Amino acid sequence: MRKLFFVVLFVLMAGPATGFAQAAKPQTMADRIPGFIPGYLSKEEIPNSIALLPLPPEAGSVAFALDQDIAKHAVESETKDAARFQQAYVDSILVFPDAVKSFESTLGIEISETKTPRLYVLMRRVLTDAALSVGGAKNKYQRARPFMINNTPTCTPKEEEGLRKNGSYPSGHTAIGWAWALVFAEIFPAKADAIFQRGYAYGESRVACNVHWHSDVEAGRILGAATVARLHANPTFLEDLAAAKKEVIAPGN
Repeated sequence: MRKLFFVVLFVLMAGPATGFAQAAKPQTMADRIPGFIPGYLSKEEIPNSIALLPLPPEAGSVAFALDQDIAKHAVESETKDAARFQQAYVDSILVFPDAVKSFESTLGIEISETKTPRLYVLMRRVLTDAALSVGGAKNKYQRARPFMINNTPTCTPKEEEGLRKNGSYPSGHTAIGWAWALVFAEIFPAKADAIFQRGYAYGESRVACNVHWHSDVEAGRILGAATVARLHANPTFLEDLAAAKKEVIAPGN
């Protein structure tokens, strides 16, 4: 069943205008992240990144010049701010249970399969939906990542080979992180400002890591928000959201 799900996820991330044979070359999130579980949204409900987003900035454009300036600053900052570079590495981890660490301290609660099972599963399913939302544009544009242009190491050197096969625009990590932030803000409304700050910084980590351009991250936030908007029309998601809210205010949490 797990193998079958990975095959289905691969086809979904190819986007509506891309066939299976054509999508075989780009590496998908499923290739890089073991343990994907189905999300809440159907293929038809996943936001269409090709329709929602503008074209990625072209070489020589003002927008791409901004991307390059921000990337240059990020690379120059690596040696000066080792802690930020390390945080970018932590934020790159999407494999559970380690993926919860990026938001756990902000939420002030331990997130685990045993301690908060409803919230834990909610995070995993939202991750899948947000990850799928970026597939169409990634595979269509196959934008080269910053480290492929500036020849400077990333915060995840072991992933660089795979990242070369996975389009830079839009940022999947950012879509996931912003979707999580929006959902967490509903569950922990008193901590909403801190959660949004963490969610924003989570996307900026992709620039700090030298694996995404600024415009990739901006586009990722759009898709993260679009995904959560679609989720709010899904009865199962709403039930799980309500259950997670009750779970975190239970005795012991």
